[in-house]
Amino acid sequence: MGSVTVGLSGAQWFKSSYSSGSQECVEVAHLERHLVGVRDSKDPAGAMLAFSLDEWDAFTRAVHGGAF
Repeated sequence: MGSVTVGLSGAQWFKSSYSSGSQECVEVAHLERHLVGVRDSKDPAGAMLAFSLDEWDAFTRAVHGGAF
């Protein structure tokens, strides 16, 4: 996909309900341009990755399928 500029001011970040308050979490947000953002919950001002809905769907299917 390359480098994309995405506005984050309206992003509502959340953790998985499976995180159980762990410090080793990522946060996810639904972003503009039909993207999904992912960041480290310990460093919310740090780097963020953005994935298309198709990429995110493929990743979550693989996780649920035991690929990782």
